Amino acid sequence: QVQLVESGGGLVQAGGSLRLSCAASGRTFYYMGWFRQAPGKEREFAAAITWSGSNTDYADSVKGRFTISRDNAKNTMYLQMNSLKPEDTGVYYCAAGARLGPATMQVDYWGQGTQVTVSS
Repeated sequence: QVQLVESGGGLVQAGGSLRLSCAASGRTFYYMGWFRQAPGKEREFAAAITWSGSNTDYADSVKGRFTISRDNAKNTMYLQMNSLKPEDTGVYYCAAGARLGPATMQVDYWGQGTQVTVSS
């Protein structure tokens, strides 16, 4: 059974940092990523990474502040989020699937999501 389980969300002040983790089980995935959904808005792509980690994609809104990485030995993906802003608030979802293009991903599996709240 395939599972993606996120952790690491929480409440942080603007300018602070958080590190999200996504533990995968049931199989390994070549392409994994993070999406986020702010209150009242559609879910949007944030970042993604290939198996080797040599190729990454970022949404313009997080580029330079967020860093995606993975540890294949642990079958775990991470999202280091620095210089957080109130507009980064939302539920962050782990995703696995295929790359369709820059900052565009076909998602075959979703995690349950983890809440990130950035206070001003």
